[in-house]
Amino acid sequence: MRWRDLRDLARPFTLFPPALGIVSGGLCAFGSAHNPDPARVFSWSVAFTMLLGAACASLLNAASNVLNQIADLEADRINKPQRPLPSGRVSEAQAWRLAWLLYAVSVLPSWLLVPYPYTSLEAKLLAPFKEHGVFLLYLGAAVATWVYSLPALGRTKRFGIWANVTIAVPRGVWLKVAGWGTVAAVSEPEAWWIGLIFGAFLLGASSTKDFSDMAGDRASGVFTLPVKYGERKAAWMIAPSFVAPWLLIPWGVRWQVNGTPLLSGNPLLLDGLAVILTAWGLFTCRLLLRDPEALSRTENHPSWTHMYLMMMTAQVGFALAYLL
Repeated sequence: MRWRDLRDLARPFTLFPPALGIVSGGLCAFGSAHNPDPARVFSWSVAFTMLLGAACASLLNAASNVLNQIADLEADRINKPQRPLPSGRVSEAQAWRLAWLLYAVSVLPSWLLVPYPYTSLEAKLLAPFKEHGVFLLYLGAAVATWVYSLPALGRTKRFGIWANVTIAVPRGVWLKVAGWGTVAAVSEPEAWWIGLIFGAFLLGASSTKDFSDMAGDRASGVFTLPVKYGERKAAWMIAPSFVAPWLLIPWGVRWQVNGTPLLSGNPLLLDGLAVILTAWGLFTCRLLLRDPEALSRTENHPSWTHMYLMMMTAQVGFALAYLL
C-alpha cells in the first residue's frame, strides 16, 4: 500500500479535531475546581497522559475512517470513485488489515489514561479497574464506529437521526469526558455537561456532510436525514444544533452544585464564548436555510466549513476559559 493510499484512507484532515477535543477536555479538568492534584502542577505525567489520549483519539478516528470506507464501498463508487477502494488502488483485504491495526494501537494504549495520583507508567498500568474509565470510553467509541458502519451490527448510518446519535455521543459527549478523564475523574458532572454541549452540537451539525452524498447514499439504501426528508426539511431539522447547545454554557455557569458552579471555568470568558458561538451559529443557520438545495450541489458547502471552525473555536475557547 502506497503512502498516498494510506493517507486517503486515514483522511488526515479529520484527525486533528478529536486530538484537540482530548487536549481541550484535559485542560478544562486541570483548571477546574475538580483537579485532584492539590498542588495543581502541570507535570510530565499530566502532559504525557493528555498527549497519549490525543494520539489515541486521532488513531481511533483514522480506524473509523478506514472502516467506513470499507462499508461504503458501493456508495463511494458513485459519490467518491477516486477513493482508494472504489478506484481499485487498495483491496478490501488490505483495508481490513489497516483498520484492525489502527483499532489496536488506538484502544489498547488508552488503558494507560489514568489521572492523578497514578503518575508513573507502572502505577497507571496496575491501577484498579475502576480507575480506567477513559479506557472504557475509548472502547465504547470503537464499538460505536462499528455499529455506525457495519450492517451486521445495525449500520445506524442507514437510519436517519440514529446515525447522528451514533456520531454525537462518542465524538461529542464521550470525547470531552475522555479528555477530562486524562486529568480528573470521569464521574464529575461538569465533564458530562461539557460533553453534552458538544454532543448536542454534533447531533445536528454532523449532517452537513451528508447533503453532498445524497445520490450514492440513496442508491445504497442509506437514509440519512437529507435522503429521508429532503434538503429543505433536513436543513431546518439540523439548524437548532448550531445555536441551542451554546445556551447551555451560561446555564452551567449559573447552576450551582454543592455551592460550586456546574461550569467552574472563568464565567466572563465562558459567557463571552457563548455569545460568540451563538451569533456564529445564527449566521450559519442563515447560510443553511436560504438555499438548502445548494447543500447537495457542492461537496464542501460553506456551512460545513463553519461547522468545523465553530467546533475548533469551542474547543480552544473552553480550554482558555478554564486556564485564564
